[in-house]
Amino acid sequence: MVTITFDKSQNRSVAHDMTTEIGECTFVAKGNVWTINHTFVDKAYGGQGIARQLVDKIADHARLEGIKLAATCPYVVNLFDKTSDFDDVLAD
Repeated sequence: MVTITFDKSQNRSVAHDMTTEIGECTFVAKGNVWTINHTFVDKAYGGQGIARQLVDKIADHARLEGIKLAATCPYVVNLFDKTSDFDDVLAD
């Protein structure tokens, strides 16, 4: 079973399958903006929506903390462009 957790001390969300780390999404925090700069999921777990879940976890915490999001990671840039799910937390 895959679990997604948020690790603010390391500026990332992490995916684990039991005790094995299988993915992460990292961000750089500057002021009230978190810029997501990297998303990775092990190829063996591709196509299961884990990358989206990693981004969702960061967005959930951004909402709770009143933080805005930006992206330089190509996957996340594309995700932000193709859905309105994150419009409430996107930086201007």
